[in-house]
Amino acid sequence: MSEKLLTPIEIGLTAAIVAIEGNEPLILTASAGDGDKLAGLPFGPFDAVSHRTFEIGLRAWVEEQAGLRLGYVEQLYTFGDRGRHTQAGDTDAHVASIGYLALTRAADNASRVPGATFEPWYRFFPWEDWREARPGIIEAAIFPALTNWATQSEQPDSTRALSRKDRVKLYFGAEGAQWDEERVLDRYELLYEAGLVEEARRDGRPAALSRRSLPMLGVAMRFDHRRILATAIARLRAKLKYRPVVFELLPPEFTLTELQRTVEAISGRHLHKQNFRRLVEAGALVEPTGVMSTQTGGRPAALFRFRREVLQERPAPGLRVRVRR
Repeated sequence: MSEKLLTPIEIGLTAAIVAIEGNEPLILTASAGDGDKLAGLPFGPFDAVSHRTFEIGLRAWVEEQAGLRLGYVEQLYTFGDRGRHTQAGDTDAHVASIGYLALTRAADNASRVPGATFEPWYRFFPWEDWREARPGIIEAAIFPALTNWATQSEQPDSTRALSRKDRVKLYFGAEGAQWDEERVLDRYELLYEAGLVEEARRDGRPAALSRRSLPMLGVAMRFDHRRILATAIARLRAKLKYRPVVFELLPPEFTLTELQRTVEAISGRHLHKQNFRRLVEAGALVEPTGVMSTQTGGRPAALFRFRREVLQERPAPGLRVRVRR
């Protein structure tokens, strides 16, 4: 009887580390150290001997690669799709990557080492930033390409509840459908399936290989890291509404304008100032410090801090903001 060859499996730990600076959401990228110029998230293998838990291993790798000690951390998902990392015929280990979301304050990043840098996350997902207006890239590049792809298949896919056309409409807000800021991963996966992102070409997907050229839809990342980042953004956008995670990104004392700009930066949507402040007041999430800030560039503004008692008062103390359509 012939022996069946077993593919070795390696557990990787990948961190999507978010900070806010200058009203922009930033993501930490780290050099792979192997000459690969593509941006990537801090990543390293799990060492069962040295690391008692996955999270301990993650914190150790991030400190080594990025010189950053993490605060808030939560596990996202395990990414192990064959073909998104290991190619057919490879003899190296197949990597199952456990993704994490971590939040940090910009002021805490001074100790990062060379090769680690914070970059705007909208460089990788330019269609997700609706703060000023509907991104022009949607009408100019995404809709034409997706519409053409959706009409190529006349037969409905019996394995999917929604057709290609329905998914384009639902995920990208076509034909009057509303934009759902939480569907970050759905949108990226649709672009990947349609062969419109560089990662699909790199992974040998037929839809991408059949195209003469690909539209410039954001900056590609190493391995499956843009998919992990999409998952992290979607999780954070959703979590804003039922957990006070936004305060992990703010200094201990902040103005209400700084709070609003941070929520807008994460959600990618513009918020009505008066409505936002009424929402914050009704939620009792913050309390005044009694100090005024003169760093606003205009009239002095009151400083606030997170009111920690709210964590004991109700189970889901978040900011259920309503965006302007």
